[in-house]
Amino acid sequence: MGERYSMAIEVEIRSFITQKRYNELMRFFKKSGKSVSEDQQESHYLDAHGDIRIQKNRFYSKIWLKKGKLHDEQREEIEVKVNKEDFDKLGQIFSMLGYKPQIKWFRKRHTFEWQGVTATLDYTKGYGYIVEFEKMSDERKKEKDLAALKEKFCSLGLKQTPREEFNSRYEHYRQNWRALTK
Repeated sequence: MGERYSMAIEVEIRSFITQKRYNELMRFFKKSGKSVSEDQQESHYLDAHGDIRIQKNRFYSKIWLKKGKLHDEQREEIEVKVNKEDFDKLGQIFSMLGYKPQIKWFRKRHTFEWQGVTATLDYTKGYGYIVEFEKMSDERKKEKDLAALKEKFCSLGLKQTPREEFNSRYEHYRQNWRALTK
């Protein structure tokens, strides 16, 4: 008898925003939402076959794998958290296995809960300001959850940045992150 389990599916939409809009949304979510956390994150996207990453933040370190393609609205995700002090050990293990950092990201993230949605406001050094709405879902509810996220996004006058623009800006950052983060 095989073991049954449900994979968490991250449903998310996002947009690049200006610093002015970032500040407006920060005031809005502080007033209308519930602040969950403020974080400084360093993430390494590893040069591996799949989308494998390691991260350290103020609370813990983690390894995570995302299935699907970068910037998909719905992706299966597996995450393992460890002590934040073990980040360098994670890097050493993956390096010894031949998976070196392809890109490093340095991000300040504010996370809010708002009307059943996780809303994040990010500033990533060398990349810009981003607003993201996310909900963890499952295979049965992912389309319904995506539609609800889009509706809430629009209710705040936000427009999703097209995937092509995210891909283009990601590629520029990938090729130039060392200079952009000095």
